[in-house]
Amino acid sequence: MKKLDRHQIAARVARDIPNGAYVNLGIGLPTLVANHIPKDREIVLHSENGILGLGPKPAPGTEDEDLIDAGKAPATALPGASYFHHADSFGMIRGGHIDICVLGAFQVAANGDIANWHTGEADAIPAVGGAMDLAAGAKQVFVTMEHLTKKGESKIVERCSYPLTGLRCVTRIYTDLAVIEVKADGLHLVEICAEGLSFDELQRLNGVKLNYRAAA
Repeated sequence: MKKLDRHQIAARVARDIPNGAYVNLGIGLPTLVANHIPKDREIVLHSENGILGLGPKPAPGTEDEDLIDAGKAPATALPGASYFHHADSFGMIRGGHIDICVLGAFQVAANGDIANWHTGEADAIPAVGGAMDLAAGAKQVFVTMEHLTKKGESKIVERCSYPLTGLRCVTRIYTDLAVIEVKADGLHLVEICAEGLSFDELQRLNGVKLNYRAAA
């Protein structure tokens, strides 16, 4: 089985972002989506620290220390980009003006709950950031993550055991194994992404029941 790498996951997410969308990219893997936006689409990337018109990651040696994304990583701005106060940025999020947010996660439940800010471990550092606002305010929530933990356990679960970020908010899950849509009647497999992975094996690894209608 050949799994997708982080850049391939990000590219797969970018394929599903429609023309004209306003999109917030979370910290970590989601920021890689900026490097894979289709050139034939006008998609406006939003950063919660106060930028509309975020571009791809800068080439090594071209970083501007005064231009960073929400994760404090070097960023670029496209022609026509705008800068504004942090409070205005969250006004956009809370006002329902973000079409899609892309978030990482520790767990996603079958009903669309997401846990992405704390594992509950005593030595873990809580860092919720703007994730709760995004989970509640964005029109759609796309989650990017590796399908399994380092122990081989599925991060897609019947019920989250970690502290929750948002309730019933996740629209789609993009992993190194598959793309899965969250619907009212459960999880629906959109696509198997890992080369050489069968549906039966994915179902075994996933743990939670997947609805799947094979092509005729």
